[in-house]
Amino acid sequence: MSVPTTPLNRLRQLWREARPAFGAIAIPSVQTVQIMARSLDWIIVDLEHGPIGLTEAHAMIAATTGTPCTPLVRIAANEPWLAKAPMDIGAFGINFPMITNSAEAEKAVRSVRYPPRGDRLWGPFHAPFRWGQSMPDYMASANDEMICMITIEHVDAVNRIDEIMATPGIDVAVIGPGDLATSINKRGQMDDPELLELVARAEAGILRSGVPIGGVARTADQANALVDRGYRAIALGFDWSLFQRGIMAAFEGIKR
Repeated sequence: MSVPTTPLNRLRQLWREARPAFGAIAIPSVQTVQIMARSLDWIIVDLEHGPIGLTEAHAMIAATTGTPCTPLVRIAANEPWLAKAPMDIGAFGINFPMITNSAEAEKAVRSVRYPPRGDRLWGPFHAPFRWGQSMPDYMASANDEMICMITIEHVDAVNRIDEIMATPGIDVAVIGPGDLATSINKRGQMDDPELLELVARAEAGILRSGVPIGGVARTADQANALVDRGYRAIALGFDWSLFQRGIMAAFEGIKR
Protein backbone atom coordinates (compact mmCIF):
# COMPACT_ATOMS: atom_id res chain seq x y z
CA MET A 1 0.00 0.00 0.00
CA SER A 2 1.31 3.46 -0.87
CA VAL A 3 2.08 5.91 1.90
CA PRO A 4 0.08 9.17 1.87
CA THR A 5 1.98 12.46 2.17
CA THR A 6 -0.40 13.54 4.94
CA PRO A 7 -2.57 11.51 7.32
CA LEU A 8 -5.90 10.47 5.88
CA ASN A 9 -7.74 12.54 6.88
CA ARG A 10 -5.86 14.91 9.20
CA LEU A 11 -8.97 16.92 10.06
CA ARG A 12 -10.75 13.77 11.16
CA GLN A 13 -7.79 12.96 13.42
CA LEU A 14 -7.88 16.42 15.01
CA TRP A 15 -11.61 16.16 15.63
CA ARG A 16 -11.29 12.65 17.09
CA GLU A 17 -8.86 14.20 19.57
CA ALA A 18 -11.34 17.06 20.25
CA ARG A 19 -8.81 19.59 18.96
CA PRO A 20 -9.72 22.72 16.96
CA ALA A 21 -8.60 23.08 13.35
CA PHE A 22 -7.93 26.55 11.95
CA GLY A 23 -8.32 27.52 8.33
CA ALA A 24 -9.23 30.17 5.77
CA ILE A 25 -11.00 30.60 2.45
CA ALA A 26 -8.78 30.99 -0.59
CA ILE A 27 -8.95 33.14 -3.73
CA PRO A 28 -7.34 31.91 -7.01
CA SER A 29 -3.63 31.96 -6.22
CA VAL A 30 -1.38 28.92 -6.12
CA GLN A 31 1.36 30.99 -4.52
CA THR A 32 -0.92 32.20 -1.73
CA VAL A 33 -2.08 28.65 -1.05
CA GLN A 34 1.52 27.46 -0.81
CA ILE A 35 2.13 30.04 1.93
CA MET A 36 -1.16 29.46 3.75
CA ALA A 37 -0.83 25.66 3.69
CA ARG A 38 2.26 25.78 5.87
CA SER A 39 0.42 27.49 8.71
CA LEU A 40 -3.22 26.39 8.46
CA ASP A 41 -4.94 23.09 9.12
CA TRP A 42 -7.31 23.50 6.18
CA ILE A 43 -8.23 25.79 3.33
CA ILE A 44 -11.44 26.10 1.37
CA VAL A 45 -11.02 26.68 -2.35
CA ASP A 46 -13.99 28.92 -3.04
CA LEU A 47 -15.96 27.95 -6.14
CA GLU A 48 -19.10 29.62 -4.78
CA HIS A 49 -18.06 33.28 -4.69
CA GLY A 50 -14.46 33.24 -5.92
CA PRO A 51 -13.40 33.63 -9.59
CA ILE A 52 -11.93 30.12 -9.67
CA GLY A 53 -12.27 27.52 -12.41
CA LEU A 54 -11.49 23.83 -12.11
CA THR A 55 -8.01 24.27 -13.58
CA GLU A 56 -7.12 26.83 -10.90
CA ALA A 57 -8.82 24.72 -8.22
CA HIS A 58 -6.78 21.67 -9.24
CA ALA A 59 -3.53 23.66 -8.97
CA MET A 60 -4.53 25.09 -5.59
CA ILE A 61 -5.40 21.64 -4.23
CA ALA A 62 -2.10 20.28 -5.52
CA ALA A 63 -0.24 23.18 -3.88
CA THR A 64 -1.15 21.80 -0.44
CA THR A 65 0.75 18.55 -1.11
CA GLY A 66 3.50 17.89 1.42
CA THR A 67 1.98 20.25 4.00
CA PRO A 68 -0.27 19.62 7.03
CA CYS A 69 -3.10 21.47 5.25
CA THR A 70 -6.26 19.66 4.15
CA PRO A 71 -7.80 21.07 0.94
CA LEU A 72 -11.59 21.44 0.86
CA VAL A 73 -13.74 22.96 -1.87
CA ARG A 74 -16.86 25.12 -1.48
CA ILE A 75 -19.27 24.67 -4.36
CA ALA A 76 -21.87 27.10 -5.65
CA ALA A 77 -24.97 25.01 -4.87
CA ASN A 78 -25.97 21.72 -3.30
CA GLU A 79 -25.75 19.74 -6.54
CA PRO A 80 -23.93 16.40 -6.98
CA TRP A 81 -22.56 17.39 -10.39
CA LEU A 82 -20.85 20.42 -8.83
CA ALA A 83 -19.23 18.26 -6.12
CA LYS A 84 -18.06 15.54 -8.51
CA ALA A 85 -15.15 17.24 -10.29
CA PRO A 86 -13.60 18.85 -7.17
CA MET A 87 -13.47 15.45 -5.50
CA ASP A 88 -12.04 13.83 -8.62
CA ILE A 89 -9.19 16.36 -8.76
CA GLY A 90 -8.20 15.72 -5.15
CA ALA A 91 -10.34 17.65 -2.67
CA PHE A 92 -10.56 15.99 0.72
CA GLY A 93 -14.03 17.35 1.33
CA ILE A 94 -16.86 19.45 -0.04
CA ASN A 95 -18.48 22.45 1.64
CA PHE A 96 -22.17 22.56 0.70
CA PRO A 97 -23.83 25.99 1.03
CA MET A 98 -27.33 26.92 2.15
CA ILE A 99 -28.55 23.66 3.67
CA THR A 100 -32.04 24.35 5.04
CA ASN A 101 -33.67 20.95 5.67
CA SER A 102 -32.95 17.24 6.13
CA ALA A 103 -33.58 16.37 2.47
CA GLU A 104 -30.91 18.83 1.38
CA ALA A 105 -28.54 17.52 4.05
CA GLU A 106 -29.03 13.94 2.87
CA LYS A 107 -28.46 15.02 -0.73
CA ALA A 108 -25.13 16.56 0.29
CA VAL A 109 -24.07 13.47 2.23
CA ARG A 110 -24.87 11.16 -0.66
CA SER A 111 -22.99 13.41 -3.10
CA VAL A 112 -19.63 12.64 -1.49
CA ARG A 113 -19.96 8.86 -1.15
CA TYR A 114 -19.94 6.03 -3.64
CA PRO A 115 -22.80 3.49 -3.76
CA PRO A 116 -24.32 1.91 -1.83
CA ARG A 117 -23.76 4.68 0.74
CA GLY A 118 -24.26 7.47 -1.78
CA ASP A 119 -24.60 8.55 -5.37
CA ARG A 120 -21.07 9.66 -6.29
CA LEU A 121 -20.09 8.65 -9.82
CA TRP A 122 -16.76 6.98 -10.55
CA GLY A 123 -13.89 8.84 -12.24
CA PRO A 124 -11.28 10.03 -9.69
CA PHE A 125 -8.43 10.07 -12.17
CA HIS A 126 -6.36 12.75 -10.39
CA ALA A 127 -7.47 12.40 -6.75
CA PRO A 128 -5.16 9.47 -5.85
CA PHE A 129 -2.10 11.57 -6.71
CA ARG A 130 -3.06 14.23 -4.14
CA TRP A 131 -4.14 11.64 -1.58
CA GLY A 132 -0.84 9.80 -2.01
CA GLN A 133 -2.55 6.53 -2.84
CA SER A 134 -3.00 4.04 -5.63
CA MET A 135 -6.39 3.99 -7.34
CA PRO A 136 -7.47 0.80 -5.48
CA ASP A 137 -6.42 2.33 -2.15
CA TYR A 138 -8.27 5.54 -2.95
CA MET A 139 -11.43 3.67 -3.83
CA ALA A 140 -11.18 1.71 -0.58
CA SER A 141 -10.75 4.80 1.60
CA ALA A 142 -12.70 7.59 -0.15
CA ASN A 143 -16.10 6.95 1.44
CA ASP A 144 -14.69 7.04 4.96
CA GLU A 145 -12.21 9.87 4.47
CA MET A 146 -14.13 12.39 2.35
CA ILE A 147 -15.57 15.21 4.46
CA CYS A 148 -19.14 16.41 4.06
CA MET A 149 -19.24 19.96 5.41
CA ILE A 150 -22.62 21.66 5.46
CA THR A 151 -23.27 25.35 6.05
CA ILE A 152 -26.10 26.60 8.26
CA GLU A 153 -26.68 30.09 6.92
CA HIS A 154 -30.42 30.75 6.64
CA VAL A 155 -33.13 31.36 9.21
CA ASP A 156 -35.04 28.35 7.84
CA ALA A 157 -32.05 26.14 8.64
CA VAL A 158 -31.96 27.38 12.22
CA ASN A 159 -35.67 26.64 12.59
CA ARG A 160 -34.99 23.06 11.43
CA ILE A 161 -31.59 22.58 13.04
CA ASP A 162 -32.42 19.39 14.93
CA GLU A 163 -33.97 17.84 11.82
CA ILE A 164 -30.90 18.70 9.75
CA MET A 165 -28.38 17.51 12.30
CA ALA A 166 -30.14 14.15 12.69
CA THR A 167 -29.03 13.31 9.13
CA PRO A 168 -26.39 10.54 9.21
CA GLY A 169 -23.12 11.24 7.44
CA ILE A 170 -22.60 14.95 8.15
CA ASP A 171 -18.97 15.38 9.17
CA VAL A 172 -18.96 19.04 10.20
CA ALA A 173 -21.59 21.80 10.30
CA VAL A 174 -20.46 25.40 9.90
CA ILE A 175 -22.48 28.46 10.88
CA GLY A 176 -22.31 31.16 8.19
CA PRO A 177 -23.23 34.48 9.85
CA GLY A 178 -23.02 36.58 6.68
CA ASP A 179 -25.82 34.85 4.80
CA LEU A 180 -27.69 34.19 8.03
CA ALA A 181 -27.83 37.95 8.60
CA THR A 182 -28.85 38.49 4.98
CA SER A 183 -31.72 36.00 5.34
CA ILE A 184 -33.30 38.23 8.00
CA ASN A 185 -32.55 41.47 6.13
CA LYS A 186 -29.69 42.40 8.46
CA ARG A 187 -26.86 42.37 5.92
CA GLY A 188 -23.49 43.14 7.49
CA GLN A 189 -24.97 43.69 10.96
CA MET A 190 -22.84 41.08 12.67
CA ASP A 191 -23.67 42.29 16.19
CA ASP A 192 -27.44 42.50 15.66
CA PRO A 193 -29.29 40.85 18.60
CA GLU A 194 -31.63 38.89 16.32
CA LEU A 195 -28.67 37.48 14.40
CA LEU A 196 -26.80 36.59 17.58
CA GLU A 197 -29.89 34.76 18.86
CA LEU A 198 -30.10 32.73 15.64
CA VAL A 199 -26.40 31.89 15.82
CA ALA A 200 -26.85 30.74 19.43
CA ARG A 201 -29.76 28.49 18.43
CA ALA A 202 -27.82 27.00 15.54
CA GLU A 203 -24.81 26.48 17.77
CA ALA A 204 -26.85 24.71 20.43
CA GLY A 205 -28.45 22.40 17.88
CA ILE A 206 -25.16 21.41 16.28
CA LEU A 207 -23.48 20.82 19.63
CA ARG A 208 -26.42 18.65 20.73
CA SER A 209 -25.89 16.44 17.70
CA GLY A 210 -22.27 15.67 18.51
CA VAL A 211 -21.17 16.62 15.00
CA PRO A 212 -18.10 18.90 14.94
CA ILE A 213 -19.12 22.54 14.69
CA GLY A 214 -17.44 25.28 12.69
CA GLY A 215 -17.61 29.05 12.68
CA VAL A 216 -15.87 32.31 11.87
CA ALA A 217 -13.57 34.30 14.15
CA ARG A 218 -12.50 37.84 13.29
CA THR A 219 -10.20 38.24 16.31
CA ALA A 220 -8.09 36.09 18.61
CA ASP A 221 -10.56 36.67 21.45
CA GLN A 222 -13.42 35.43 19.25
CA ALA A 223 -11.41 32.37 18.23
CA ASN A 224 -10.62 31.53 21.85
CA ALA A 225 -14.26 31.95 22.80
CA LEU A 226 -15.32 29.56 20.02
CA VAL A 227 -12.77 26.97 21.14
CA ASP A 228 -14.04 27.24 24.71
CA ARG A 229 -17.59 26.62 23.46
CA GLY A 230 -16.57 23.46 21.62
CA TYR A 231 -15.93 24.66 18.06
CA ARG A 232 -13.66 22.38 16.05
CA ALA A 233 -13.37 24.14 12.65
CA ILE A 234 -12.59 27.84 12.88
CA ALA A 235 -12.19 30.08 9.85
CA LEU A 236 -9.82 32.98 10.48
CA GLY A 237 -10.98 34.80 7.35
CA PHE A 238 -10.40 34.95 3.63
CA ASP A 239 -6.83 35.05 2.41
CA TRP A 240 -7.42 38.62 1.22
CA SER A 241 -8.59 39.65 4.70
CA LEU A 242 -5.56 38.00 6.29
CA PHE A 243 -3.39 39.81 3.75
CA GLN A 244 -5.06 43.12 4.63
CA ARG A 245 -4.53 42.52 8.34
CA GLY A 246 -0.87 41.70 7.71
CA ILE A 247 -0.37 44.94 5.80
CA MET A 248 -2.07 46.93 8.56
CA ALA A 249 0.14 45.25 11.17
CA ALA A 250 3.24 46.10 9.11
CA PHE A 251 2.32 49.79 9.28
CA GLU A 252 1.89 49.81 13.06
CA GLY A 253 4.41 52.19 14.62
CA ILE A 254 5.55 53.66 11.30
CA LYS A 255 5.39 57.43 11.04
CA ARG A 256 3.55 58.50 7.90
